[in-house]
Amino acid sequence: MAKTILECDTVSLDEENSALVIVDQTQLPGRIKQLCLTEIEEIWEAIYLLKVRGAPAIGVTAAIGVYLAVKNIEAVNMAVFYKRFQKAKAYLATSRPTAVNLFWALDRMEGVVVKHMDCEINTVKELLRQEAVNIRNEDIEVCRRIGENALELVKPGYGLLTHCNAGRLAAVKYGTATAPMYLGHEKGYKFRIYVDETRPLLQGARLTAFELQEAGMDVTLICDNMSGTIMQKDMVDAVFVGCDRVAANGDTANKIGTSVVAAVAKHYGVPFYVCAPTSTIDMSLAAGSEIPIEERSPEEITEMWYEQRMAPKGVKVYNPCFDVTSHELITGIVTEYGIMRAPYEESLKKLKNI
Repeated sequence: MAKTILECDTVSLDEENSALVIVDQTQLPGRIKQLCLTEIEEIWEAIYLLKVRGAPAIGVTAAIGVYLAVKNIEAVNMAVFYKRFQKAKAYLATSRPTAVNLFWALDRMEGVVVKHMDCEINTVKELLRQEAVNIRNEDIEVCRRIGENALELVKPGYGLLTHCNAGRLAAVKYGTATAPMYLGHEKGYKFRIYVDETRPLLQGARLTAFELQEAGMDVTLICDNMSGTIMQKDMVDAVFVGCDRVAANGDTANKIGTSVVAAVAKHYGVPFYVCAPTSTIDMSLAAGSEIPIEERSPEEITEMWYEQRMAPKGVKVYNPCFDVTSHELITGIVTEYGIMRAPYEESLKKLKNI
């Protein structure tokens, strides 16, 4: 059992036991529990039930998951193996609809199979293992580079606000929106960090506040509806958030409430930055209105965190998991290749052509 959350890998492959190892984020912050998952149904459930969450971590989970799903398949030829792979891929793709990293990682794994249809099945299995490990290792490097680029936008002593959890718990290490916070902390920047609780699942309170406090940072937790107050009082110099998908025009989908923070930041003249690996950019969607938005159980709002139900029985509940932030509210999109600025149709197109 790990002593602190910083000693745990959010997502990893246990090759000896053919298992996906994740931190069960539904147990945080009260209990640090790692799960060893070997069956594809367990992995699908872990993604759907938010035991593992965050776009980068979901992508890594999907890559490892589809590899484990086909690792022990006995097939007479590659055609049969490929059909079994496609079935596993399609199943995992149904776990969450919004985070494009899920589909990006699965497509990347499928590309390995397609490219090596003339190879022995065991060779392809090994190549899939290597690709899953590569996706995980690349995530660490991508997040570090996002953090380095984001540090160019801030100064020591800044007050930073973040929403939801785009931290190391949403990736393998560093996170996206928290990457500049981790790197700045290492450099002695002494940031003052404000964390929205993030209703209704409290990822900010349970996860971001938890991991940043464990790392020794100056963290203050606020309710979602307090962001305007602290901006009005000049306590926030910049906002950093993550995202699950970026449309071609620069609209972004992130945890519900992000668009409210962006609108408030615009009103008070606070720079609002989205930290996004290029894997989250979906040029096939012209605008954020085309991004599929997951709607979750009403019970997450009415009774999940309470000893007694806190809403009248039978009341209608609308519980979208994400909202879309207009590109007009975004000061810049921080990627591993640099900071993208408006007009995003041009900057993102150039970026995807790198």
